[in-house]
Amino acid sequence: MDAAGKTQLNAVERYTILSRAEAYFDDGSFLADLTRLVAIRSESQDPSKAPHLMEYLTDAIEPMLWEMDFQTQIFDNPLPGGAPLLVGSRIEDPALKTVLIYGHGDVCNPQEGFWREGLSPFEVVVEDDRIYGRGTADNKVQHLINFRALGFLLAERGKLGFNVKVIVEMSEETGSAGLREFFRANKELLSADVLIASDGPRLQSDTATVFMGSRGAMNFELVADFRDGAYHSGNFGGLISDPAIVLLHAIASITDTRGQINIPEWRPTSLSSDVRAALASLPMGSDGPPVEENWGEEGLTPAERAFGWNSFAVLAMTSGVPDCPVNAISGVARATCQLRFVVGTEPEDIVPALRRHLDVHGFERVEIRATDGEAFRATRVSPDHPWVKLVTESLERTEGKPPHILPNLAGSLPNDAFSEILGLPTVWVPHSYGGCCQHAPNEHVLGSLSKSALRNMAGIFADIAESGGPSD
Repeated sequence: MDAAGKTQLNAVERYTILSRAEAYFDDGSFLADLTRLVAIRSESQDPSKAPHLMEYLTDAIEPMLWEMDFQTQIFDNPLPGGAPLLVGSRIEDPALKTVLIYGHGDVCNPQEGFWREGLSPFEVVVEDDRIYGRGTADNKVQHLINFRALGFLLAERGKLGFNVKVIVEMSEETGSAGLREFFRANKELLSADVLIASDGPRLQSDTATVFMGSRGAMNFELVADFRDGAYHSGNFGGLISDPAIVLLHAIASITDTRGQINIPEWRPTSLSSDVRAALASLPMGSDGPPVEENWGEEGLTPAERAFGWNSFAVLAMTSGVPDCPVNAISGVARATCQLRFVVGTEPEDIVPALRRHLDVHGFERVEIRATDGEAFRATRVSPDHPWVKLVTESLERTEGKPPHILPNLAGSLPNDAFSEILGLPTVWVPHSYGGCCQHAPNEHVLGSLSKSALRNMAGIFADIAESGGPSD
């Protein structure tokens, strides 16, 4: 058969594979699968739900992989209290390229009682285009789509034409506890040519997004612990230091009034001309609150602020008992803070730089306390990488328009475990959108987006099978 005939045959095969993806959504199979996954109460933040974390792997993931003749193994987490991890593999030929796929089956606190009437976290409810349930967006629907997309290719061709390895963790919502330790101890088991995975939101719900890394994240507490107990504000006001006032001034010194970071070591130098060029044509998502032009780093576009710069946030703050205030000066004030940071910021110097800054500004009494868990490191892969080009060209072939390409996600993922420990190029194709209420009551995914994502991933895997992947 000549080259033209081979191309035509592949085009027909590809069309049929995408049609399988559409039929899976249209005939109700997608919703049935998602309903089963959501029903498993796989909450990693509640130790009493630990049996459900194993249940998700044994009752949901393993059978799905066994249908495709994957070999699977479940491992104990290397850290005490960490949840189990599943590794699966289908090796058709060691000479072929190997794709590693990641997902996490754990969900965050369900916040039962706070969902609106008619909704419950672990029951799927469909209303128009929205499919509600805890884990629908983060991350159950995302790895469900990717695993089923492999199945469409396999059902049509009888083979994948490349090798696949799978890692599913159950501790992502607690900081991916043990993931890096497991990777360091099992590099050969997880060896691959590329990570292709899904998490996070699209930039806009109607257009595919590709990102190649993520901002890093480090959480810490600032604590002004001045004395035991509280003292009457009439008797001691103006005589003893108020930890809340001191802490507020310490926090205020970190940024100016529009949130621009004042600590030199926290101000990145990696917003290069090529990164700015990549961000120049990107729209900001239309979901959520409107972007405030007078907040954040002055002189940067919203896209540059979100994807190319660092941001500091106060996540929570207390002094005394806010719900029951009394006429007393508290002895302790506490704030949980976070720095989101891009490539070029040294994670090891984030806290020392803050310590130097506080000391210089007279806040020696304010303590910096580390929170549990290893910080997510910032990562980024070039948009010109051959694997990135293969995925983006495949998405354009399927959707008829180019995807949005981000150097990195504005949020944070354990991407450094793949890029730094396993040494893989990382390509993320998210299947959610900004208004999904991830981590909040009323979490949902869009049916229309899910259907397009099924087509997109089926197309990506079909194109890897056709091309064999980029040449080395």
